[in-house]
Amino acid sequence: MTRLLPSAPFGLALLVCLTPYVSSPTALVIGFLLASLGLVPAQINPAKITKKLLAYSIVGLGFGIQFQQALAVTSDGIGLIISTIVGTLALGWWLARAVGLQRETGYLISSGTAICGGSAIAAIAPAINAKDDQIGLALATVFVLNSVALFVFPVIGHALNIDQVTFGTWAAIAIHDTSSVVGAASAYGEQALTTATTLKLARALWIVPVALVSSLLFRSDSKTITIPYFIGFYCLAIGISDALPQFEWLYQTIFEVAKRALVVCLFLVGCGISVTKLKAAGPKPLLFGVGLWVVISTTSLAWLTLA
Repeated sequence: MTRLLPSAPFGLALLVCLTPYVSSPTALVIGFLLASLGLVPAQINPAKITKKLLAYSIVGLGFGIQFQQALAVTSDGIGLIISTIVGTLALGWWLARAVGLQRETGYLISSGTAICGGSAIAAIAPAINAKDDQIGLALATVFVLNSVALFVFPVIGHALNIDQVTFGTWAAIAIHDTSSVVGAASAYGEQALTTATTLKLARALWIVPVALVSSLLFRSDSKTITIPYFIGFYCLAIGISDALPQFEWLYQTIFEVAKRALVVCLFLVGCGISVTKLKAAGPKPLLFGVGLWVVISTTSLAWLTLA
């Protein structure tokens, strides 16, 4: 009977995470608190459930990408997109080695910084065989910085009198998650919002090539290459929504369900993080994320304003 007691708070928390009132960072914190208090049922295996649910979530998110619009922005700013993504990943790779951070954790944080935050981390984690605690640390780091950026970026933009197009471009490059990009840009202005959203969608397309390259970089000693099967379905989802626009209402429904499923995934990831694991990891992941983010933010802003 005692072993069944944690099931009630766990089930209640899961139901709360299914509501639209709980954000991804909040879900992660709720899961972490349950794990810390020993309220995660022993028969629940968060890592096993998360692996499958993440795959389904990423495929569903593909229906929310407007391919033609994203492709147009990609072709217009292909140099900027490639240079910032490659530059962030390269700098992150070197910086992780320099500070002695676990390679997988550093790469996940770098991927989230380079492309689109939690979605990129969720998609690339299977490609590099990342462990659940490494995924959790990367997500936690990215979400903390997301929250800061949402409030800090508009303040900096107004202080430096940055025009709306430049601000929208900067937000799309330097803020991790699409939700925070949209939030910061909408607070700055309508033109900034349009620029930021479109460019961020274009960057999201790069999840596919980055995941494939990541599989090569992190292949096992047996030389086998792990390519997540859902990457193909992710591309298919984008193609279907573009080829059959008359079902837009259905795609948006799938997209919204996928976003909510991703929140549940982060709740489950939080359930797999313990205080012991965080103490063992130390402050390195957060310091690494902050350092990488500051470099990318300042250099991209300098390039955009001085170009």
